Amino acid sequence: MWSEIQAWLAQNLLSIIFIIVGAFLFNKFVPALVAAVFRRLRYRAHGDTSDEDVFKRQNTLISMFTAVLKVLVWVIAISTILGYFNIDLAPLIASAGIIGVAIGFGAQSLIKDFISGIFIILENQYRVGDNVELDGASGTVEQISVRTTVLRDTSGNVHYIPNGIVTHSINKSKDYSKVNLLVSVSPEADVDKLIEVVDRVGEKLAKDEKWSKKIIEPPHFYAVNSFSNTALEIKIIGKTRPAAQWSVSGELRKRILAEFKKQKFGISAFVNQDKS
Repeated sequence: MWSEIQAWLAQNLLSIIFIIVGAFLFNKFVPALVAAVFRRLRYRAHGDTSDEDVFKRQNTLISMFTAVLKVLVWVIAISTILGYFNIDLAPLIASAGIIGVAIGFGAQSLIKDFISGIFIILENQYRVGDNVELDGASGTVEQISVRTTVLRDTSGNVHYIPNGIVTHSINKSKDYSKVNLLVSVSPEADVDKLIEVVDRVGEKLAKDEKWSKKIIEPPHFYAVNSFSNTALEIKIIGKTRPAAQWSVSGELRKRILAEFKKQKFGISAFVNQDKS
């Protein structure tokens, strides 16, 4: 008996060790290999309007394919190793009976998550790096795997959302984003002067070397949103590069505040209509 075990080990142990080490090494380097492939493919999908969009899509595909390949490698490795023990998985699975049925029902959600993930990628709904809202959770997409989408919100919390339950997704950073600001001032303010100052501040911000690459359309006066005997509220809008609206809005508020103080418009409130 011992001699048979020794003979089997002498014949198969090295191969099994080689398979395990090979699987570990492959999974260690597979992200770099997948990244190298997709970085060379400059494929533009519908909605990819810039190199940044292409880069986000590449990151998304890299994340998805890396996860799939890692799982596939271990499935193949384990199946191959079991073959050395003369274990045939087909009859084992067929004879599982009730356990197999239970696993089948459990796998339905996994299959649903995987298929939903594929459609998210194909339809270009969102990509790694996009700022999104998925069924009540908001944040930046850090990873899209075969089963889940991983978001990190502004507080640093990480949300793991199964792809199969995403029925409504809001992409806040696709193609472009918008500055959408409400400013309340004294009702006695000269509206024409107010408009002139807002447009001038927006144009100056858009021409600033630090901010020009983030702004597509300069922030400008849009409309008198409301007025009363206590306040006059105006709406300021503009277009920015994806996900740049928050930094641009912050700088715009700072510059408007300084300019309005000079003009003595009496700001009573700033409200950013994009709450994210």
